Amino acid sequence: MAVPLSFVVITGLSGAGKSYAIKCFEDMGFFCVDNLPTTLIPTFADLIMRSEQPIQRVALGVDVREGAYLSRLLDTIRELRLRGHAVEVLFLEASEEALVRRYHETRRRHPLAGEGSVLDGIRAERKALSDLREVADRIFDTSALTVHQLKDRLVELYVAPKLRPGLATSLVSFGFKHGMPFDADLVFDVRFLPNPHFEPTLRPLDGRHERVRAFVLDHDVSREMLRHLEDFLKFVLPCYEREGKAYLTVAIGCTGGRHRSVTLVEELRRFLAGLGYAPTVVHRDLERE
Repeated sequence: MAVPLSFVVITGLSGAGKSYAIKCFEDMGFFCVDNLPTTLIPTFADLIMRSEQPIQRVALGVDVREGAYLSRLLDTIRELRLRGHAVEVLFLEASEEALVRRYHETRRRHPLAGEGSVLDGIRAERKALSDLREVADRIFDTSALTVHQLKDRLVELYVAPKLRPGLATSLVSFGFKHGMPFDADLVFDVRFLPNPHFEPTLRPLDGRHERVRAFVLDHDVSREMLRHLEDFLKFVLPCYEREGKAYLTVAIGCTGGRHRSVTLVEELRRFLAGLGYAPTVVHRDLERE
């Protein structure tokens, strides 16, 4: 009997990194196809299952270039799932400012700009893809990510082994002065904790360094905050699992995203590993500082 396939549908806003993400999936061993008409995807799945080539993981790139075919994508996803295939939708987006900057840098025209500006095209595309964004399993905001950070995160989520099936957990450190991560399910503000930034010998280091960790956790308020976070996650993770959720992203923010938030994320990584989870970790703003 043929084994069902695992599909990742990669979609989102033009300029948000979809083409690069598809290349990453190809490097990760996925069979990748970009812009296959959505009505042909079920037939494509049948052909793969009858193929002598051992293919189990498939990544499909879908965007507004599909035109009229785009409206059929949700029906296609439902059909694949009814046939027993696993389907996950990965939606990439970015802020208007980041997208406009990228288009100006590459001198490319937006596919929906027509006679208008790049910004007009971005807003039209965001509206056209709103339904697809609503059903996405994962939403990545790439505004503040380098291509290397995007690749690292994709590898952690789709290649790195997970100790525990079911709920996939992600921990993100960030700096509020660079904006909140749009894809976080839970956000915690730790700017009230003592700040290593004001210690001249600690300022050049980051929260992964033992001296910074010792400074942060040497204060009662920091240890109490960490204890509350651990108790909360210990309570909420089984709740997410009972609801059948596929993933949970927890973001910890301090001012710059370099010291306190990084230390607490690393502590929570160890805590979750002790519970049998293998969280992916992204220190979003370390390279900014």
